[in-house]
Amino acid sequence: MSRPDHRHRHLDRIAEVRAGRHAEKVGYPIRIREAEVVRTAMVGAGLLRVTLGGAGTAGFESHAPDEHVKLIFPEPDGSVRLPEPNGLMLRWPRPTPTSREYTVRRYDPASGEIDIDIAPHEGGLASDWAQAVEPGAVVHVAGPPGGLIVPHSYDRYLLAGDITALPAIARRLEELPGSARGWAFVEVADAAEEIGMSAPEGVEVRWLHRGDRPAGTGGALARAVTSVSVPEGERLYVWAAGEAGQIKPLRRWVRDELRLEKADHDITGYWKRGVADFDDDH
Repeated sequence: MSRPDHRHRHLDRIAEVRAGRHAEKVGYPIRIREAEVVRTAMVGAGLLRVTLGGAGTAGFESHAPDEHVKLIFPEPDGSVRLPEPNGLMLRWPRPTPTSREYTVRRYDPASGEIDIDIAPHEGGLASDWAQAVEPGAVVHVAGPPGGLIVPHSYDRYLLAGDITALPAIARRLEELPGSARGWAFVEVADAAEEIGMSAPEGVEVRWLHRGDRPAGTGGALARAVTSVSVPEGERLYVWAAGEAGQIKPLRRWVRDELRLEKADHDITGYWKRGVADFDDDH
């Protein structure tokens, strides 16, 4: 008797969640791939886009705007330590290989291209790599391990974050239905870091300029977000990401003021000032 094929079971679950009323994280089969750098280009003044391709990207899956992959980098001695396939998962060596997580900004199944947008900053491992890398260079990509599937049944959507969250916000705005309503707040240094975004007509996009203030400081983003007025009786979905301390007030706001159910919001620290390779396990 043949064994049932569970390889695509996650696609059925994704369809169920999309047709439902509440957001849910759905896992995908996790793969390790050897990709090639196709090109790099600035997106606005604050993001450096690295486009990956090659035979190794065939069969890549991309289902959620905030899903992430791990880019695996050589160790100080020049060796590359990779996870091994283990069924639908990966078995990671110990100690864990040097890696950094990034949002999948775009995946084109026809060309096999994957876009990763990196915010360049002084002394960052992936930032330094992205600024120096040349087309043809090999990079190993693990994941994505899954993504947050958000139904299109909410009355309004609220998206917020700094430039590290901009790739996920831009992709989610593109993937929302044209009838969607809501707000998107993005904090950047200045107008040069703003980018063009395809937002539904009913979604107001607001850029917040921090000026000379260091990234990840100040309360401007939280103040702007918490100033919105949600019409009574409407179902709201909130997604926010950025510097962990800066978005912390939003956790209290959705819990104490909006009283949203856990499935109706996702607030994640993408980075923390002074901490390399920060991992928000909230």
